[in-house]
Amino acid sequence: MIVVAGEALIDLVPETAGNASAPLLPARGGGPYNTAVALARLGSPVAFCSRISTDNFGTSLTARLREEKVGLDLVQRGPEPTTLAVAAIDAGGSAAYTFYCRGTADRLFALPAALPAETRAVSFGTCSLVLEPGASAYEELMRREGRLGRFIALDPNIRAGLIADPDAYRARFSRLLPSVSLLKLSEEDAQWLGYDIAGWLAAGPAAVVVTRGEAGLTVCTRGGDEYSVPGEPVRVVDTIGAGDTVNAAILHALSELGLLSADALARLPEDGWHQVLRFAARAAAATCARAGAEPPFAHELAALGA
Repeated sequence: MIVVAGEALIDLVPETAGNASAPLLPARGGGPYNTAVALARLGSPVAFCSRISTDNFGTSLTARLREEKVGLDLVQRGPEPTTLAVAAIDAGGSAAYTFYCRGTADRLFALPAALPAETRAVSFGTCSLVLEPGASAYEELMRREGRLGRFIALDPNIRAGLIADPDAYRARFSRLLPSVSLLKLSEEDAQWLGYDIAGWLAAGPAAVVVTRGEAGLTVCTRGGDEYSVPGEPVRVVDTIGAGDTVNAAILHALSELGLLSADALARLPEDGWHQVLRFAARAAAATCARAGAEPPFAHELAALGA
């Protein structure tokens, strides 16, 4: 089983891209939430580890997880409101966010007891690593599971508007790297963090995957190898959830290949990486082709030849 740890929230998405006065439509989201849904749709056993409100939005968030067959045993509940993320979609489909998160449920996440014995990997990322006090609990969880030898995936998914102290966040990012097996981030995130792939690899991860939008994906390995695949041609509706789908698709593909360990990842040859990255590119393209964070199901990718 793969455990995804992090926030669940409501995206308020404009009905019409590029129109600042368009009505806002609520959509269930959050980077880790989207990753968990994408993993379930691809066929991976997955559980979500978070704190979700008991308000109407929170009830809707948990209902979708249940419908998608994402495990809920690690979900904490609380009466605090659900975080809201207001999206602005430009004419090219790219999204920028403004967050409303004061006193919300997800930031009050507390360190859980031991994860299920069948847990093979734990994925972290996005707002959950920024907003205290929950961010410290997620950091402690990552360190604990890393010490136990579990595969740790990190997708920082930087939301600069939420980060009041960039230097403190970058210091936390550096502290996390020794626990990380796989670091996945966008080119923009990499730039914000200093674009030191060699230094990041030396600190811990067996591989760093950088997403470059329509230009595709590149992986750099601890052994000094670098492999790339192009993006899949697609008419972009919006990019919401595309990076989360990439994260899920990589984890799913590695799980299917029996490679959810840092040592196995370090030994993955070029053809194996091309297989994994092409699958992730195809999954991301399918997500971009429809509105909102709607990752593909396994049968949809099979029909496309992925």
